Amino acid sequence: MEKGGLLPSLDDSIKEIRRISGGSSDLLINRFVTGGIHCALLCCEGMVSTSVITELIFEPITDIPQQKDSHGLFHYINEQLLLSTDRPQVKDYDTLFKLVNSGFAVLIAEGVDFGLAFGVQGYNSRGVQEPSGEGNIMGAHEGFTETIRTNMSQIRRRLKSPELVMELFTKGEKSRTDLCFCYMKDRVPKSLMEKVRRSLDDVELEAILTTGYLRPFVENGSFEIFDSTGTTERPDVLCSKLIEGRVALLVDGVPYAIVIPRLFCESFQTLDDYAYKPYYAVFIRWLKYAAFLAAVLLPSFYVAIVMYHPELLNSTLFMLLVEAEKKAPLSILTETLFVLLMYEIIREAGVRLPKPVGGAVSIISGLIIGDAAVNSGLVSTPLLTMTALSVLGGLVVPEFNPQVTVLRFIFVIVGGILGLFGISLLACAVLVNICATEDYGFPYTAPLSPFKRKGMGDTAVRMGMKKMQSRGFTVEEYHE
Repeated sequence: MEKGGLLPSLDDSIKEIRRISGGSSDLLINRFVTGGIHCALLCCEGMVSTSVITELIFEPITDIPQQKDSHGLFHYINEQLLLSTDRPQVKDYDTLFKLVNSGFAVLIAEGVDFGLAFGVQGYNSRGVQEPSGEGNIMGAHEGFTETIRTNMSQIRRRLKSPELVMELFTKGEKSRTDLCFCYMKDRVPKSLMEKVRRSLDDVELEAILTTGYLRPFVENGSFEIFDSTGTTERPDVLCSKLIEGRVALLVDGVPYAIVIPRLFCESFQTLDDYAYKPYYAVFIRWLKYAAFLAAVLLPSFYVAIVMYHPELLNSTLFMLLVEAEKKAPLSILTETLFVLLMYEIIREAGVRLPKPVGGAVSIISGLIIGDAAVNSGLVSTPLLTMTALSVLGGLVVPEFNPQVTVLRFIFVIVGGILGLFGISLLACAVLVNICATEDYGFPYTAPLSPFKRKGMGDTAVRMGMKKMQSRGFTVEEYHE
């Protein structure tokens, strides 16, 4: 992009703008005369509101009285007219194209080497809707949208404190994507804020189209099974993280926010936990812990016990499994991997298929493949039951779905080769990796490791709100 200042000649400036844009059809250049001065108003088709630009820009600006020169015209506009609340000044072509492509209208005039920009954005966008991946019963039913300023307003509606700071900046050489850095200046550790800023300075991508482009830059570079940064599509959840001293990144065009840092235990917490009685919230939370372990370990335990440790089963259960498995033509390990692969294929097809034909996936998978596989003896009923329970357990903690999917396969393979001993060794290796995961000095497994007694009130259990209101908790307490 051109970094040079605007040319004072209106004709030369318009020629330069057309040269840089390559004659793009969506760049609209409207020449007119106002106050006796030749001017041009630039905007991008489809990015501005026709009604707003007509009412707030066209009508007032064409009624300007005679002016001595262009500087007098711009002085009159700045001092006498309030054409928009967002009015940056344009001094070079790089800024001009960034603003025009962001929905601003830019006014340039004969004889001046700068322009005036007016915020008249009006591009089509999806309205605020209920989050699709983080459902709740008692909380708000509003989720982030693809428009960054709408997301900023949703956060500000919930946190009206002046301590909330939202800094806008751009990244991406070609996409020039707007990013918003959010934090509570009285809660966030200064070291965390400075380190995240330095990490973002290293971002030199051509385009930023989703949160996955940025997360590797704000995570620890070492191998981590679980992500040390989180995402959320709920403004209320993000606000709770900001109050705890986290920082957040909003990306224009993405209905998810990045939360830094993230803790392992948070994936088992929901906003509904704080709407129910503590005893029920504790029950649900421990149910999720058990479901997570079942999702990862249940198929591998089945394979290991049937192949190497049948003495752990009572005689009745053992005979049932023998009767079911003797008809299967494949080994238990191969059979288990086949069933898990079949499920993953069905799940991926259901996600990627258009919604009108998505129902066909469940019909084909449930009525045809599943029923035919069991009746033909290709898959045993106990194995299919264990796999279904494992898959169902993984759905309870959807944020861990990628990790659970891969770990489930690895544990099955290790259990089929080395039995329970191999599962124990692999579980220790996974546990070591989780405990070693950290982001900017914040342990991923806190408050369990290192153990913080104060943090257990909202991890192992869920205290009542009367006790929690006096905690004054921030994540700085977990900083190493």
